[in-house]
Amino acid sequence: MAGFLSLVRRLYLTLYNWTVFAGWLQVLYLVVKTLRESGHEQVYNAVERPLLLAQTAAVLEIVHGLVGLVRSPISATLPQIGSRLYLAWCILWSFPQIQTHILVTSLVISWSITEIIRYSFFGIKEALGFTPSWLLWLRYSTFLLLYPTGIASEVGLIYLALPFLKASEKYCVRMPNKWNFSFDNFYAAILIIGIYVPGSPHMYTYMLGQRKKALSKSKKE
Repeated sequence: MAGFLSLVRRLYLTLYNWTVFAGWLQVLYLVVKTLRESGHEQVYNAVERPLLLAQTAAVLEIVHGLVGLVRSPISATLPQIGSRLYLAWCILWSFPQIQTHILVTSLVISWSITEIIRYSFFGIKEALGFTPSWLLWLRYSTFLLLYPTGIASEVGLIYLALPFLKASEKYCVRMPNKWNFSFDNFYAAILIIGIYVPGSPHMYTYMLGQRKKALSKSKKE
């Protein structure tokens, strides 16, 4: 029975990883195609649907960690996925005024390359039980450049959205109401930018540690 459940787990995770990989590959293809044909102003319109689908699918990774399908710590997975979902839905999708900015292109390129490598890495690992050394190196090295460009783009886009957040009061909750609760999305966005300041170096340091551990283990094997 244990062997059967292990097989089902591997099949499911293999299917999940390659499906989301295909989504991010489509995103990157559309970015390159749009940049060549129309310019960066049209990138978001071209990638919106596959971008939202691929990024929202990452919610399942939180579920995978909670139920024990994977060993990734929720403490690392949750803030990464949460910030990505916030950018995808509460900033980019919600405010068309910033969708033509060049930072959208740098964000989507950083995200898509990172995820294409990551999902193919785990897809091969689940399917075959191992990963090629070159893909392992890419998995634990490309973030050295793509994490800073991605983070800079995320912070920049939230900052650009602040005037529109304040003017529209979108997603704000005002009192009085039956829940006796209020929420101001403008100040929430400022708080999120503030969290990036200590959070990003902490996450980058964590990823450097994971890189050192993974590459050292690879050399020993």
